[in-house]
Amino acid sequence: MVLLSSPAAVIQSIPPVTRAFTAATVLSSAFYAWLRWSGVESTPYLTLVPGASIFYPWTFVTSALIETSVLEFIATLVFVPASLKYLESLWGSIEIIKFIVVSVGFSNVIAFGLNWIEYIVLGDAELLLYGMEYHGQMALQTAILVAFTQLIPEHQVQVMGVLRTRVKNIPMAYLTLSTVLCLVGYQCPWIVIQFGWFVGWIYLRFYKKNSGDSVGGTVTYGDRSETFSLLSWFPPFAHYPLTLLGNIVFNLATRLHLLPASAGDLESGMYSQVPGGARAEAERRRAMALKALDQRMANASPAGGSSSNSPVQGSPAAPAAQENGSAPESESQPTKA
Repeated sequence: MVLLSSPAAVIQSIPPVTRAFTAATVLSSAFYAWLRWSGVESTPYLTLVPGASIFYPWTFVTSALIETSVLEFIATLVFVPASLKYLESLWGSIEIIKFIVVSVGFSNVIAFGLNWIEYIVLGDAELLLYGMEYHGQMALQTAILVAFTQLIPEHQVQVMGVLRTRVKNIPMAYLTLSTVLCLVGYQCPWIVIQFGWFVGWIYLRFYKKNSGDSVGGTVTYGDRSETFSLLSWFPPFAHYPLTLLGNIVFNLATRLHLLPASAGDLESGMYSQVPGGARAEAERRRAMALKALDQRMANASPAGGSSSNSPVQGSPAAPAAQENGSAPESESQPTKA
């Protein structure tokens, strides 16, 4: 009854970027539908058309606001706003804006470049430059799935009310669907799923700013854990060639200063197990656990002085929390006197 009587309160509870992005998607898609209903055949100023988008550069990002079919529109409204709301509550408005722009923009840039390469090789401008219209939020959806794989990989979800699987399995299933549809001739717009996965992983792996997890006042970037490495997405037989190729690309990117300055402090090799990277990650986790323990001690202590039930810094719980490097565990298990 509360929700039904106060829809304005429900809307106000949605973070600002998620609210604005959802409203822009609804309005832009409705405007596109009205143009088509009015008889307008081509809209290169709204969607990404490789042969014309060089004259409309804003479409590399704004084309994500256009859903051209009812099914795509419904799927987007069901999945994207709720997901962005969750991520924005964790990351903040600035980080979610960067995540959206990077995931959509770079995926469309790669698709644009691929179509021009295909045109140079095959020479079919009518199909490859003007016959494909990239639009919608498939790239963003894939990047969101990558973010969920980083944050809640073991969470169980039910797909279509039938299949039950873990979150970490969904992105590769989506990529498999994209690959099959591209092979049978539906390159546009399904291929942007491939690019959205890769761009989303690169951004979260190397570039996303972890301001809340700073150690000793130093801001870190990305997630260098082994569970989020590129190898973790592929079966074991592909690990060796990917390791060789990945290390070459990583070393080249480091020499060209394409990675954040602190990246080398966290991990000196992209896919191999590097002791220095493991130590830095362990130190980060220990610092987070110690900070959480200090906050818990401060909350447990009465205003006038210490209590006999308050945890002592020298008690066995403190080194245990530091050794395990897990802040959530230290918070969820109160220390007993």
